[in-house]
Amino acid sequence: MKKKLLSVLLCVAMTASLLSGCGKNNETSSADTTKETNNGSKEDSSGNSSDTGSSKYKKFITVDVFDSQSNYQGIQSGWFAKVVKDKFNMELNIIAPNVAGGGETLYQTRSAAGDLGDLIFAGSDQGKLQDLVTAGLVMDMTDLLKNEKNVTKYQSAIDTTNDLVKEDGTYAIPSAVSSQTPDTPSEGLDLNYGPYVRWDAYSAVGYPEIKTLEDLLPVLQKMQQTVTTSDTGKKTYAFSFFKDWDGNMMNNAKQPTCLYGYDELGFVLAKADGSDYQSIIDSDSMYTRVLKLYFDANQMGLVDPESTTQNYDTLYNKYKDGQVLYSPWPWLGKGAYNTNEHKADGKGFMIAPIDDMKVFSYGCQSTGNPKFTVSIGSKAEDPQRLADFIDWLFSPEGICMSSSQTSGSSGPKDLTWELKDGKPVLTDFGKTALVNGDATMPDSWGGGSWKDGISQLNFQAVNLLDINPETGSAYTHTVWDSFLEMNKTKLDTDWQDKMKAKTTLEYLQNNDKILVAPGSGYSTPLETSDITTLRNQCKAAIVQYSWQMIFAKDKAKFDSLLKEMQDTVDGLGYAEVLKLDMKNAKDQDAARKAALAASK
Repeated sequence: MKKKLLSVLLCVAMTASLLSGCGKNNETSSADTTKETNNGSKEDSSGNSSDTGSSKYKKFITVDVFDSQSNYQGIQSGWFAKVVKDKFNMELNIIAPNVAGGGETLYQTRSAAGDLGDLIFAGSDQGKLQDLVTAGLVMDMTDLLKNEKNVTKYQSAIDTTNDLVKEDGTYAIPSAVSSQTPDTPSEGLDLNYGPYVRWDAYSAVGYPEIKTLEDLLPVLQKMQQTVTTSDTGKKTYAFSFFKDWDGNMMNNAKQPTCLYGYDELGFVLAKADGSDYQSIIDSDSMYTRVLKLYFDANQMGLVDPESTTQNYDTLYNKYKDGQVLYSPWPWLGKGAYNTNEHKADGKGFMIAPIDDMKVFSYGCQSTGNPKFTVSIGSKAEDPQRLADFIDWLFSPEGICMSSSQTSGSSGPKDLTWELKDGKPVLTDFGKTALVNGDATMPDSWGGGSWKDGISQLNFQAVNLLDINPETGSAYTHTVWDSFLEMNKTKLDTDWQDKMKAKTTLEYLQNNDKILVAPGSGYSTPLETSDITTLRNQCKAAIVQYSWQMIFAKDKAKFDSLLKEMQDTVDGLGYAEVLKLDMKNAKDQDAARKAALAASK
């Protein structure tokens, strides 16, 4: 294939973000907020003509955005919507399987209808990009991007992603590219995973030793007995779960496996260094171990009984209220509860020390992340405008404004941050919006809530640890010297004194408690439709039984449900799918080792 190759190579990390966002759902469709006028232009819901904008884009358009990682459904609103409107005279109507339900079914249904979306944020791995190209659902962006100045800096990563299809052209652009080495932790000062606890409650019970995962339970029980109610007087729980992100397995049960260096690939838990591969349903697997942990926790009264019915938004609000004492991700517990006021009072989430943990970390990739890419739909009304928008997402301004809110994006210059003596520092507004998590936007930015107005795309174009050429510092404020100087609250200093480190990353590195999976850009190959059918049947059973096991009435019932799950999926063809996943997991490890060797 003919590909343009530029000299700038960058590398990527998956963050949970990958996996998450906290924006309020808005299920209003574009038809509810705009209407056609007699002259063919559109009016917004207030009746004002929106057929204006920059001289470059005369016609106002609504762009349907299929986004597999967004946690928001409907028209993007708030300050980010204003930025998009002012720059591109368009609005974003987000179609999110995470919110709408249906997941892969919604993807297949829209694909079969011949129109997945105008902008498509989805995975290009497992043959999906080839499927989109073959079906004519995405367009070749080569000519559209030829005069763009930002995205073409990452041509090498773009070429690697588009090598996944046999046709020449540029059909997808990967996310989160970065220039660092494959064995560099990509997440910043807090990894994507970790045992984050309400440190004030942990302190109140005397900082008890936690030797293993199971030792968390008696500690959390003491913490729950000490901090019995939330800030609004509701009963506290150690654990609270939700079903939104369940896939090949129960998502919440997968997270603690990452504390021991594992991550999922299909039905396999693969250790970051390639030293172990486990079938998740085995009786001695880490996944089954976590299910048993949660079962024991529920027997002890540590699990929120509303876990089976609530969604992510409900869960987030419980963390914000201080109702949950353990968080598997820093961006959930810390993001929701660690306000300036709470930290000054010594209250908030910090990572706890588990003696035998080695936390999984995603290493950087120069080739970007093919599991989350952006494409332009073949039926898009104004593809050049969408190419311009994509290019802006990869610009320093776009990276700061639109990266996932869970990943430490610094926000707009001169609003949330400014340059002082050549160094970026948070403004007073930025401290409120980014540390406390919300603020009221100035009228010049359209007013409303900071949090409700953030980009709901959940797309990190460039790894935020990479250097912003306009500031000479990282895109994320969380590693700025000026931000680290703020970490002198009662909460921070108590944690630092106890852990003998200034940051989470420093503690993990000093104590050999991190295991980095080198970035490689590996993409799982297309699986047959027969395998997909078997997988869907098996994973539905695994998820169902996993929830039932956690809330089983006694250990005998837990054991019988485990056996029943194993027998059921074995009868559904689990072994055949597992064989493929095991091969892919080992191929992934080989790619990681090759990428690391090539970087030396």
